[in-house]
Amino acid sequence: METIRLTTSGAVVRYLAAQRIEVDGQAVPLFAGVFAIFGHGNVTCLGHELEQAGEALPTWRGQNEQGMALAAVAYAKANRRRRIMAATSSIGPGATNMVTAAAVAMANRMPLLLLAGDTFNSRIPDPVLQQVEHFDNPTVTVNDAFRPVVRYWDRITAPEQLVQSLPNAVNTMLDPGDCGPAFISLPQDIQGEAYDFPARFFEEAIHEIRRPRPDTRELRRAAAALVTAERPLIVAGGGVHWSLAEDELRSFAEIHNIPVVETVAGRTSLVADHRLNCGPIGVTGCTSANAMAAEADVVLAVGTRLGDFVTGSWTVFGGGDDVQIIGLNAARFDATKHRSLPLVADAREGLTELGAALGDCRAPEEWSDQASSETSQYHAYIDKIAAPDTVTSGKHSGGDTEADADLPTYAQVVGVVDRVADESTYVLAAAGGFPGELVNGWRGQAVHSFDCEYGYSCMGYEISGGWGAKMALPDREVVVLVGDGSYLMMNSDLYSTVLSGHKLIVIVCDNGGYAVINRLQLAQGGVPFNNLIADSRVQQVSAVDFAAHAASMGCEAETVTSIAELEAAFGRARAADRTYVIALNTHAYRWTEGGSFWEVGVPEVSASPDVRAARSAMDTGKADQRVGW
Repeated sequence: METIRLTTSGAVVRYLAAQRIEVDGQAVPLFAGVFAIFGHGNVTCLGHELEQAGEALPTWRGQNEQGMALAAVAYAKANRRRRIMAATSSIGPGATNMVTAAAVAMANRMPLLLLAGDTFNSRIPDPVLQQVEHFDNPTVTVNDAFRPVVRYWDRITAPEQLVQSLPNAVNTMLDPGDCGPAFISLPQDIQGEAYDFPARFFEEAIHEIRRPRPDTRELRRAAAALVTAERPLIVAGGGVHWSLAEDELRSFAEIHNIPVVETVAGRTSLVADHRLNCGPIGVTGCTSANAMAAEADVVLAVGTRLGDFVTGSWTVFGGGDDVQIIGLNAARFDATKHRSLPLVADAREGLTELGAALGDCRAPEEWSDQASSETSQYHAYIDKIAAPDTVTSGKHSGGDTEADADLPTYAQVVGVVDRVADESTYVLAAAGGFPGELVNGWRGQAVHSFDCEYGYSCMGYEISGGWGAKMALPDREVVVLVGDGSYLMMNSDLYSTVLSGHKLIVIVCDNGGYAVINRLQLAQGGVPFNNLIADSRVQQVSAVDFAAHAASMGCEAETVTSIAELEAAFGRARAADRTYVIALNTHAYRWTEGGSFWEVGVPEVSASPDVRAARSAMDTGKADQRVGW
């Protein structure tokens, strides 16, 4: 048997560089590169091997370990789970900085490879720099913190273990049902140890993502449920995108005349003006989608994990326990939730075979006519609240809505992007107020034109994610919308985009703090406390000059004071040759209305009558919940 003597680090790099995947009929590198921040735990061995690899496995320098791993998640999303970035850190804080990003990938079912340095396998130098010691268990290091937030976890204690571990990690990340992040811990001494690896281990491998077909019995039961439905509804989740099933979804809906609603991850599964697209469903959803869900008798849930924002904490389906859900999902865990009829299959193949089983069966025209009527009212509402405003804005007043009445709203900001966008525009956001505003106000002209990280609702994803998305989609205009809170949490990858030449358009909306959580606080009987800056323990409210801050990192940047100015600035941003940041003050209290019930914890006992009233309303809402599993 032919062998190649390599260090552990050398074998990792050579193996990753040899992996390919078919995309549009061509074999391309599965691993497009590695985001890296080096420290003593990975620079001398893994860092050396990455330098030697050069363009075979390009290395990109990040500014923060969490940020670079978030960029890798967004890269995978933009590539619809068909290409992967790795991220490597040193031991200690560098590693634990990536735990949050691992959770983002886990919640969103995204492939991400994390390679973290670790303490010495020999333990002779212990305790080493950045080591956290466990008095009762010397085998535990901070890298064990990744166990709950990855799909695959391993610690390499001998080089030859890579022969089993690396293929298992890759196969996990490419599995349509079990897809998620993989983590490999690399002790510092083991990274440099050598082994005679089989040469065939490093031969080029071309991967294809499996497309499992449905079980014939499950298919028969699902078809029988849809044939008898009078008011069927399709819930399109992110799995539609990951399966590249947008055309099959559109065809299935048209042939069988079934209205479609979209989850946050499934947004832009259909173009916004399709006659059967009723808009986003659930807590951040619109009135049309939720009205259709309230009357549906059979729900075909395609590629969705049915999170609480989709189901309104399981109140959005008006028929309650009587509504029949069909779970078309590659993951058995998601396909069987809430007594669904499971249809465990790839979304594209499942829709194709289910459509064939239905034949020429069509939902009643009255049902699709109702969908069109409801949806036209939704679009009219969005057009109204997103209309441009020529009044210049004032300064933040600490929550005085009268004084702030002339400030633009998030809906108007989203309206600008909605109006000036074309088919090449890719919009990205995450936690805070933008998910609700964008899923309603961003009406995509092209499928797969939207990434709102709401599986883990991670503040700070926006700018780092924009960097990763632009890497994946160099020919598209990536537009990032971010609030002041998320910007202040994580903004250093603006500098990364300038250094690497991955241009973004970033719109920073300053509403004076964590305004959407302030909204929730007030809605549940609380008083403004510790969310808006003006309501926090501060000596003096001081405005941040976001444009100046971005400019200091090499971006082009400006501050605008009205929606008209924003629209003009967007044109300048589009013409710019580097990342362009536009900052403006926005209203802290005006939001897009709609949505559904959402269960949050409200005190059962309180001295506040407002809190007691909120608890009573919560209990009333819970009475409509669908019973669990």
